[in-house]
Amino acid sequence: MSEVQIRKIVNLEKVQERIEGHIDTLSKYTATPGRGTTRLTYSQEDLLARKYIKEKMKETGLTVREDGLGNIFGRLEGSLKDAPSVLVGSHFDSVPNGGSYDGPAGVVAGLEVAALFTENGLTPKYPLEVIALIEEEGSRFGGGLMGSRGMAGLLSEEDFKSLKDKDGITTVEAMEKIGLDPSLPKTRDPKTVKAYLELHIEQGPILEEKNIPIGVVETIVGLTQLEVTVKGKAGHAGTTPMDRRSDALVAAAGMIAQFPELAASEGEGTVVTTGRLQVYPNGANVIPEQTVFSVDIRSGKEEHVQNVIQKVKELAESYLDSGIEITVEQLLYIQPKEMNKEIVSLLKEKSSKLGFPSCSMNSGAGHDAMIFADYTSTGMLFIPSKNGLSHCPEEWSDSLHIAEAVQILFEAAIELTEAE
Repeated sequence: MSEVQIRKIVNLEKVQERIEGHIDTLSKYTATPGRGTTRLTYSQEDLLARKYIKEKMKETGLTVREDGLGNIFGRLEGSLKDAPSVLVGSHFDSVPNGGSYDGPAGVVAGLEVAALFTENGLTPKYPLEVIALIEEEGSRFGGGLMGSRGMAGLLSEEDFKSLKDKDGITTVEAMEKIGLDPSLPKTRDPKTVKAYLELHIEQGPILEEKNIPIGVVETIVGLTQLEVTVKGKAGHAGTTPMDRRSDALVAAAGMIAQFPELAASEGEGTVVTTGRLQVYPNGANVIPEQTVFSVDIRSGKEEHVQNVIQKVKELAESYLDSGIEITVEQLLYIQPKEMNKEIVSLLKEKSSKLGFPSCSMNSGAGHDAMIFADYTSTGMLFIPSKNGLSHCPEEWSDSLHIAEAVQILFEAAIELTEAE
């Protein structure tokens, strides 16, 4: 089938309409209606979303299964026996009070690529699989990228079972509560995967400012997530003199206030963020006994990430007095990752032939694609984010841009699966 014919059989308006329907429906599965999307992994909202995703997969004629992590796969079988699959998808969990597009846009793109295969009677030689991944954000169990890390064998069974949310609920307990089976296989042999393609919203302002609809990602930054625990001593807020206190929150605040300077001195786009902080016992009239906070460090160069980790540890040591104890635990460490050059070229070629302007980009955010980059041939597309906003209710991307990206992924998938 020629490329010209393929373009004629993609009804962009129809695809755009379906995309809007998918996004609108998935956005309703939130624990915070009217205040953005809150869909934590293995929650009731997760269950509703996964039922919808599986239903749409089945409507498209895909064979649906879930693994022992709760990742969802919709498979269009290939004509070659035991051939590796081309995966297309993203994640469907969210941050608290986030947006409707971060993750779901990529899952929806996968659904639409499969729908176009089915509608046009295409038979792939290599199987096509739509994938919907869990816990990319790490909002419930920490660390992030759990679905892809588990698949790639980077999360041991023991470590998976030991993970708990803020209420002490384990992954296994949470899975079983919504009817998932944690005893199913979690890892997947990379020999069974030929390629992974992911669409994601940019989450930044570059594409919108340049008025370019497609970004072809070449590199994803390296990142680490630390958890710092500061232990002091509780006391009465009114009767404990200031010079007799071991205030865990004051020590934590002193550290956190210095992080911007650590990032700035490292330079070259290095960023440091504390986005989560828990205070115990969290009473208005009680000196904090313990404070736990996150440290997210990102850079395009691994040396900068390593340097900041060391500086955070040195900073922690400087506060070890007046009854203060500090521990620094590394929850996640991922090196900067390059996308597969052949797939990058393929995506640029398809974008050009379809008449969609594109540009090369680096990603400042972490994505499942950074895990798959060491696991299989991986490529990633960005589409513009309105005002560069993400991880907030105002997050929005044009369904036309998603539809255009779907068309690029569709043609790339035809080539990668050798569909006829």
